[in-house]
Amino acid sequence: MSTDFQKARADLGARLRELRVSGPDGPLTGPQLAQRLGWAHSKIYKLENGRQTASAADLQAWAEGTGQPDAAEELRARLRSLESQVRSWRRQLASGHKPVQDDITAEHARAKRLRIWQNSLITGMLQTPDYARHVFTRYAELMRSPRDTEDAVWARVQRQQGLYDPARRYEILMWEGALRARIVPPAVLAAQLDRLLGVIGLDTVELGIIPFTAALRIPPGNGFWMYDERLVIVEDWHAELWLDDADTLATYTRVWETLGEAAVFGHRARQVIHDARRTLDL
Repeated sequence: MSTDFQKARADLGARLRELRVSGPDGPLTGPQLAQRLGWAHSKIYKLENGRQTASAADLQAWAEGTGQPDAAEELRARLRSLESQVRSWRRQLASGHKPVQDDITAEHARAKRLRIWQNSLITGMLQTPDYARHVFTRYAELMRSPRDTEDAVWARVQRQQGLYDPARRYEILMWEGALRARIVPPAVLAAQLDRLLGVIGLDTVELGIIPFTAALRIPPGNGFWMYDERLVIVEDWHAELWLDDADTLATYTRVWETLGEAAVFGHRARQVIHDARRTLDL
């Protein structure tokens, strides 16, 4: 979790504490407010100390419970600002996987240059429908999220139309492990690797593979997506980070360039893909 996110959550907690002690009927203790809201008193202190992220409903209840309902909109605005940086999967996937895909599609539509690093699986922009179907199913099981698998697959496949837009540029780097990860049946993975071979040579796509044997200057960390020079999205198990400050963008640009030094392209990338395909038990 980023330091900026922690600070924003701590600032929100400080504002909640301020409302609790400055109500029109006098200050409330934590236990008094907890009783009024029907919460465990520990929740009050976790929110005030920045150890738990409030929901919009929590903030509405807090404003009303402290006798200051007009503060609810300000609190929600603070939450929106906080969540624009860290978007938890629990909240994002509450309505299924398609809405998440739609948000990403909107960012893709705005971008002219997209840089993608993926170390663990084939990037969504190049996934076949069958591969995507298995991925969404596995994540729905893990996250215990609604299973709108076919809608999510359709949204992802539709987004791939951008690969044929001459006004766009896709620069994609993948770790060799992404080609070999058996998160799908061998036949599905074989078809997926064939798809990668067909992408090499597209005018809009530069596909690089970092072989297991490559010398690395940095570890192959989490996957990320860079949209022009304005936004980087980093994926972790608990959340996506949507980051747009200049220092962070500069850091991820350096990461991208450093990883790219170890990648192979063209016929050498084809060879790595062919080698991965030959290991499948078909």
